[in-house]
Amino acid sequence: MKLKNIIVLALIAGLIALITYRIIANKNKNESTNAKGPVAKAITNVNGLVLTPKKFANELTLSGSIDANEQIELRSEVSGVVQGIFFKEGAFVNKGQQLIKVNDIELRAQLSQAKTGQSLAAENERRAKLLLEKEAISQEEYEIAAAEFMSTKAQTQLIQAQIARTSIVAPFSGRIGLRSISPGTYVTPTTLIAKLVNNTQVKITFSIPEKYASLIKNNTNLSFTTAAGKESYTAKIYAIEPAVEETTRTLQIRAIADNKEGKLIPGTFANIALPLENLDDAILIPTEAIIPIQNGKKVFIVENGKAKEVIIETGNRNEKEILVTAGLKIGDTLITSGIMAVKVGSDVKVNLSKN
Repeated sequence: MKLKNIIVLALIAGLIALITYRIIANKNKNESTNAKGPVAKAITNVNGLVLTPKKFANELTLSGSIDANEQIELRSEVSGVVQGIFFKEGAFVNKGQQLIKVNDIELRAQLSQAKTGQSLAAENERRAKLLLEKEAISQEEYEIAAAEFMSTKAQTQLIQAQIARTSIVAPFSGRIGLRSISPGTYVTPTTLIAKLVNNTQVKITFSIPEKYASLIKNNTNLSFTTAAGKESYTAKIYAIEPAVEETTRTLQIRAIADNKEGKLIPGTFANIALPLENLDDAILIPTEAIIPIQNGKKVFIVENGKAKEVIIETGNRNEKEILVTAGLKIGDTLITSGIMAVKVGSDVKVNLSKN
């Protein structure tokens, strides 16, 4: 019995000794930790810059098409055999110059017949008028004779108009293209004869996004290049559609450019640089500082040593920077690198570079 009590007491004493040891050890550890100070928080090193105002020549880069100032497809208004062709392919023709003549011999015969009928009707109308003055015929009989004269006169004018349509004249001065007919060809109104183009001036047609519509004015100068070379040309806006196209949300614009040397070919594409406005206090940031997100773009700035997420809106860009139109302000500290290691609210140390 005594042995059993002695064993129990020994176990209790050992447990008390173990607990006392753990308490003393934890106390010494806490004292050691307090002596060293609090645990240092993790700080992320990043590069950044303080945003300052910059000058920015804001312009849109667009694609457009080059069209001739005037261009038509020559077709005959009447059907018939081509009697004469009075132009050379690729030659310059003047406004009003006769280009094609369709055989009109049948129409001229009809005209002769109509003129004869008109002369007879005119004489009958003259005699009826004299008889009416003498009250030898009624007013109704005179009106019948007068109506007959007017009818034959209208018939004569109609045939003369048909004869005039057998001659195709140039509606404007320009260069005529390749002809697809020969003398003796039977043509109809669907037959393409040739194309006539006036390209001493060319039209530049393009569209801009609707958000820039209020910034565009008539008589604004723009520059453009073509795929044929790096030479730059200038044009002036002269027409703007009065409404935005609903399906594309764009506004169509047209400018005109001189082309006296004939270097600009209608039907080709133009790479357009359209100036919008010059900004003296623009906020420009490096493109690598931007993080694309589902509904837009975001960046990180630093406030009180911590990273903060900011949603931004952007405009045009140059080779290295992009214009920020909303979200940032002058004086903000923008994180430009090390972004992937940054979280919202994390402590950061910024190595500033010049903006």
